[in-house]
Amino acid sequence: MPSPYSCVLWDVDGTIADASAGILPRLVEVFDAFGRPAPTADELSFWIGPPMYESFRERGGMSPEDAERAVTMYRDLAARDGYAASVRIYDGIPEVLRAVSDAGVPQATASSKPENQVLAILEHYGLRDDFVVVAGARPDVPGQHDSKAAVIGRALVRLTEAGVDVSRPVLVGDRHHDVDGAAQYGIPVIFVDWGFSEPSEARGAVAEVGTAAELQRILLPGS
Repeated sequence: MPSPYSCVLWDVDGTIADASAGILPRLVEVFDAFGRPAPTADELSFWIGPPMYESFRERGGMSPEDAERAVTMYRDLAARDGYAASVRIYDGIPEVLRAVSDAGVPQATASSKPENQVLAILEHYGLRDDFVVVAGARPDVPGQHDSKAAVIGRALVRLTEAGVDVSRPVLVGDRHHDVDGAAQYGIPVIFVDWGFSEPSEARGAVAEVGTAAELQRILLPGS
């Protein structure tokens, strides 16, 4: 077998893509609209990866109603700017995605970023064909904000519906939300340290890698 895993689930922000250059200006604009001080550049890392509603509530100190409005405003700004604008793909990741796909191991995204944004990024960079399933947060369900676990569950359901063997999945991610969400399904996590995490967030992962080459050797030991 080319891989010890029957399928690979991928986080997006901080794992496949670095969207930080566009995130901070949009956050500043949202907080300005609410008359609140915006996160600084040094605080930005805490906002990348977790569900945005959760961040507006817990880090922004907003009420549920204001957080709901803030998420809508933020997503409108992202649409205005273009979902793939100011996004770069981490070095070596396209090659890993292609190698895993070529080895016949099905892949899916499991991202807290809205699905339409994930799809736009993958299509812009020519990565869509490497994925059997694109799963992300639902942007079209007012008042509902998916947890990481909910997105992972949706990815597993869609993979199963596509005829994929989900008996030995693995998730590749960069935040404790990935580890915690995957744990609800008994899914091991390979933690990448080129994202936006604090060192302690890797606790509970089965492996931690610092380069795309290291990651590929774990996903495809014979490569």
